[in-house]
Amino acid sequence: FLELLENVFRNAVEHGGTGVQITVGDLPDHRGFYVADTGRGIPVEQREQVFENGYSTNREGTGLGLAIVAEVASAHGWETLVTESDAGGARFEFVIASGHD
Repeated sequence: FLELLENVFRNAVEHGGTGVQITVGDLPDHRGFYVADTGRGIPVEQREQVFENGYSTNREGTGLGLAIVAEVASAHGWETLVTESDAGGARFEFVIASGHD
């Protein structure tokens, strides 16, 4: 679980720009949690790709960080969703997968 948080936080800091702020909270239905940032966000057309092993928008990136996030989340029985935060940055939601209630 710590590896998941570490990689989401690292992604926010590396891609979010100067002064990025990160918020962690419960989802309204208490079926998971979210990590949101105030950075530049992830374009809609890239939101599925960011979890693919090797995908990176940074030349020096390995493309492993968010792939690890998705793998760890799945191992815990969570689905991983990426949307836009209220501040326009990225918001990762970790929701209990169907059948893991």
